[in-house]
Amino acid sequence: NALSTQWGSDDITAASTSGVSAVVIPKINSVAEVDAVSAVLAKAGAPDSMLIWAMIETPTAIFDVRKIAAHPRVATLVMGTNDLAKELRAIQIPGRAPLVPHLATALLAARESDKVILDGVFNDVKDLEAFRSECMQGAAMGFDGKTLIHPSQVDVANDVWAPTADEVDYAQRVIVAFEEASAEGRGVITVDGRM
Repeated sequence: NALSTQWGSDDITAASTSGVSAVVIPKINSVAEVDAVSAVLAKAGAPDSMLIWAMIETPTAIFDVRKIAAHPRVATLVMGTNDLAKELRAIQIPGRAPLVPHLATALLAARESDKVILDGVFNDVKDLEAFRSECMQGAAMGFDGKTLIHPSQVDVANDVWAPTADEVDYAQRVIVAFEEASAEGRGVITVDGRM
C-alpha cells in the first residue's frame, strides 16, 4: 500500500526486515514521497541495499519523474498505466496514443538516471495477440520489460523481450571484434559492414 494510506507505514515496516531486495511502492507522486518511504525503511531496520521500485501512475508523478528516477534508493520505475489513464481521464485504446507522451517522459527519466523501467499491465488476459502488440510497442519504445497480471502473459513477454538467436550471435561477434581491435590498438570496429 502507498505510504499515504493507513496501511502504508505498516506494510513498509514489515517489508524492511523481510530479506527482500526491493519493495514496490504504489502511487509515488514525488521525490519527497520516495524520501519518506526511504526514511520508514531505514527507521524499521532495512539495510541500505534494500531498494524501491516506484510506481509512476499519476500526473504529479510524471511531472516529478526525473527526480524520482534519480533517487539513489530507486532501482526501477514501474508504469501504473491503469491509474495513469484513469487520472488523465484518457481512454485506453490499442496503440495507447493518449499515454505515449507520458510513457516517453518516464522512459527519458529512467534512461537519464540509468534505471530500469517496466511498462504497465495489459488488462485483457484472453487477448494474447493484442497483448503481444502492446509488448512489441513497449519494447520498441525502450522499456526493459512489462508488468504482468496473468500467467498466460509470461511466454509472450519473454518472447518479445528475449534476444533472438541472431541478436545473440551478432553481439558475440561484436565482442570478438572489439577485443581484437583493442588488442591491435584500434579505436573503431565494423561488424557486418556497420560501425
